[in-house]
Amino acid sequence: MKAIDNKELILALEELENEKGIDKSYLMDAIEQALLTAYKRNFDSAENVKVAIDRITGEAHLYAVKEVCEVVEDAKLQISLEDANKISKKLQIGDTVDVEMVPKDFGRIAAQTAKQVIIQKLREAERDIIYTEFNERKGEIVSGIIQKADSNIVVMDLGKLEGVMPLKEQIPTEKYHVNDKIRGFVLEVTRGLKGNPQVTVSRACPDFVKRLFEFEIPEIYEGLIEIKSVSRDPGYRSKVAVYSTNPNIDPVGSCVGQKGVRIQNIINELNGEKIDVIEWNEDPSIYIASALLPANVMAVDINNEEKFAQVIVPDDQLSLAIGKSGQNARLAARLTNWKIDIKSESQFREMITNMQKINEEENKSKE
Repeated sequence: MKAIDNKELILALEELENEKGIDKSYLMDAIEQALLTAYKRNFDSAENVKVAIDRITGEAHLYAVKEVCEVVEDAKLQISLEDANKISKKLQIGDTVDVEMVPKDFGRIAAQTAKQVIIQKLREAERDIIYTEFNERKGEIVSGIIQKADSNIVVMDLGKLEGVMPLKEQIPTEKYHVNDKIRGFVLEVTRGLKGNPQVTVSRACPDFVKRLFEFEIPEIYEGLIEIKSVSRDPGYRSKVAVYSTNPNIDPVGSCVGQKGVRIQNIINELNGEKIDVIEWNEDPSIYIASALLPANVMAVDINNEEKFAQVIVPDDQLSLAIGKSGQNARLAARLTNWKIDIKSESQFREMITNMQKINEEENKSKE
């Protein structure tokens, strides 16, 4: 078989390896398979054949793989011991030997077929590299230019591929426009029907807020402050619980920053979403009371077995503790992972009074 522009082939493969990071040996294997496919397709051969490319010179050779037999019954698959020994004196009955072939007019069609398969392998390799690269970035924040924005989906140009932000991962209070540059959290990396990497980006998930805190607060990035939990109503309000084992570090103050500068950068990224930063505490009573900020809490009665907390607040703090449409209470429950029931002081006193009356009536009936 005629060599495939030997030196040029080797140089081209080395260039692809350096520029695109595609392993040269992988490409060599792909070319061998391509040439083998082209041969079988165009010559309809019943022979057991293989293609080998010299890794140093780039020369390609086609071989018929034959079994050494005492009596040859099928010349396409077998070879006599006498003929085999002309290739190597070490060959014996039962061995296999590669017999080089020089097919006539391997031809334009075969070459084109091989070229198409090679291109396909190159594309597959590039897709694999991009998939691996972005799969390793899962859980990180990426920046992109909006290419498409409608009521259901936002498509971002992330450089080497597109990122998709479905409706449920969008912040409902935001408006997205083509050519805007935005940031998002890499939620998932999958392969499409044709093997193309697909990146799902989110601006609505709690982890996006967590990553923004890591960007803006050096103490979090350095591990001096830990984010214990995040709960979020995207576009409206988030609650972030932080903690530090160092008694000299004020975790809440460090996150808010002097005159609120640090937290304001995060609020700006989220287009005005309100953020409550609270200090985590191993005592659930203290933690739950803090989670209900900005409301003041009078008392917290907890049931550890059921992870249920009864919270009492001043009468004038009830609506603030519950929040609009129950938002504050709901976010506090998600943040702490406790069921929370909030009652005003008056409601609690009334509840106690009613319970006392019931007990008195039960005692009288027993008498």
